[in-house]
Amino acid sequence: MSFNRSSLGIATLTLFALPLAGAAELATKTALTLDVAKVLSAAAEAEAQKNGWAVVISIVDDGGRLVHLVRRDGTQIGSIDVAQDKAMTAISFKRPSKALEDAVAGGRNAVLGLRGVTPIEGGIPLVVNGQMIGAVGVSGVTSAQDAQVAQAAVAALAQFAKK
Repeated sequence: MSFNRSSLGIATLTLFALPLAGAAELATKTALTLDVAKVLSAAAEAEAQKNGWAVVISIVDDGGRLVHLVRRDGTQIGSIDVAQDKAMTAISFKRPSKALEDAVAGGRNAVLGLRGVTPIEGGIPLVVNGQMIGAVGVSGVTSAQDAQVAQAAVAALAQFAKK
């Protein structure tokens, strides 16, 4: 029985790949659903309504893709993109957008050159049991008020955490 070089190469690769295949496994992760996004958005909207604020509330998944968006009556249309950008910043950089705003305010102007960054307070990651499942971004009032509305969504997320 004779082996040619390609057969020997395939056999060698197979022998080395077998131990790796046994150690490999798919990760299990918690995913943001539309129903949960609606609950979070409703909590944020309740906070905005309580204060009489016209805002856009954007909920994105862990890939930064839009899951749910609410534009309250009277909110400027520019806030639609800004809210989504704040949420995208929070999930992309795994920190509140306020951290990047603070970095710029502290002189780290290089942050402004980062692709996809919106260093304005109002974007907050959504974390469940240590896993980032998405982010919320709010725009329409002052940045601190936007963050207050976003924080209401984050607080509502606690009911979904496994004990």
